[in-house]
Parts: sequence; C-alpha cells; structure tokens
Amino acid sequence: MDADSPPAPQKKTMSHESFHRFSKLLLTSITIFLLLSKIILSIALITLFKKYFQLLDEKEVKKELNYPELECKKEHFLSKVSTTPQNKVWNCCPKHWKPFSSHCYFISTDSTSWSESKEKCSSMGAHLMVIHSQEEQDFITKILDPKADYYIGLSDPGHRQWRWVDQTPYNKSATFWHRGEPNNKKNNEECVEISHLSSGWGWNDTPCSGKENSVCQMKKIYF
Repeated sequence: MDADSPPAPQKKTMSHESFHRFSKLLLTSITIFLLLSKIILSIALITLFKKYFQLLDEKEVKKELNYPELECKKEHFLSKVSTTPQNKVWNCCPKHWKPFSSHCYFISTDSTSWSESKEKCSSMGAHLMVIHSQEEQDFITKILDPKADYYIGLSDPGHRQWRWVDQTPYNKSATFWHRGEPNNKKNNEECVEISHLSSGWGWNDTPCSGKENSVCQMKKIYF
C-alpha cells in the first residue's frame, strides 16, 4: 500500500458526516417551510372567514332593510373622537341616498301629504328629516330644488308645541324659520316644510294635508 494515499475508512467517515449534515439541514428547511405554510394558510383562512361573515352581515342588512344596493366608504379616523361604532370601519348608505355626518338622506319627489310622507320614510327604515344644526340645514338645502317645497319631520300636535318625529327635543335656538314664521295663517298649519323664497331657504308652517315633496333620514349602516 502506498504510504501517501489516505486511508479508505477516513473517506467513508467524512462522507457519512457530510450526508448527516445535509440531512439535518434538509429536515430543518422542510420544517421551517411547513411552519411558514401553516402560518400563511391560517392567515388566509382567517381573512377569508372575516370577509365571508362581513358579506353575510351586509346581505342580512340589505334583506332586512330591503335595499338591493349599498354605497360604502372606508372610515378614516382623524381624531380620537368618532361617531363610528367600535370595530366598524365601513359606513354605508343605500344607493341614491346622500351621506352627511352619521346619517343618510333621501329626497322624495312624490308629492304626498305629511302623514303619507312620514309613512313612506318609515317603510324604508327611516323617518322624515330632523334638523338640529346650521351645517345640516346648509347640507340639505344645497341639494334641494328651489322650485319645490319639502316636508321635514317637525309638526305641532296642538298648542304650538313643536315636536320632532324622532322624539329629540325641539330647540328654539337651532331653528331656521322664514321671517314671520311660524304664523299659522289658516289656523291649521301644523306641519313644517323647507321652502325657498327670495330671502333664501327656510322653514314654513303649512297644512299637513298639502301635497309636497319630502326628505327622509336614517342612520348610516356600519360594518
């Protein structure tokens, strides 16, 4: 045997150690791959289920309120104070309704009496519009037809005690009557409409039997 040649057993030992290291590395890689796959799959399933239940909720709301379509926007939290329900990030209004603040508004051009207008709003899960601020008054008058009059949810059940349909308090300091109104000229002007005169938009008391357009209001739908 040549003295310069490496012994055969030493070659076998090194080959075995290399194979052992490779097998260990391969097993570790497979284990890491399986763990990562499991994590990715879990995240995908959680996302899928959340989306599924969100769609179920939306479908249930549409079915309950009889709205075939909703138009939604993602809520952007610009401050710590928000009117958005906790854990809800999408706010929606039925299609063809106008969003403002935390409510949706529908302008009805079907001329009906005040009570019929009230019932129509109620059938849509809403009520005649309630106005408590200059901002809300300005919002709605910008999208109304100045040639038409619109019932809102304010009426007088008697003795000039004005009441809102949603039972919120009537605040005299946040009203938008035309000059000289309410005047009850015909002694039966117990309902209120928004109308446009030469001085601009304002409220006017009017007979409840008159046929006018109306504005419905409902809270936004959140997901």
